[in-house]
Amino acid sequence: MLQETDGRRLTVVTDATFADTVLAADRPVVVDFWAQWCPPCVAVSRSLTELAGEFGDRLLVATLNTDENPATTRAYGVMSLPTLLVFAGGEVVGSIVGSRPKNHLRLAFARHLQP
Repeated sequence: MLQETDGRRLTVVTDATFADTVLAADRPVVVDFWAQWCPPCVAVSRSLTELAGEFGDRLLVATLNTDENPATTRAYGVMSLPTLLVFAGGEVVGSIVGSRPKNHLRLAFARHLQP
């Protein structure tokens, strides 16, 4: 499922689609664990939609609503929001907890891309 935000798309994942979309992906995936009641999540979401456009097909940017998907949230020990987990080859290879500026996110994600 895709979520339209500012004309760019983020992939919406759920407990049911997480393994197929994230763990089996053929490229790095950033998963934004968020909740509707979390104000910092809104700022991060804006940055992520812009970065999804910048990275294009080199990086999949996904979003997971923690209130609606507790199994995946629990499985990855997400305790604070927003939490961004970077997956490569089905494994967590990076994480960012809390709101960060877009440039910080850009640099953190770029480290996980093939040259």
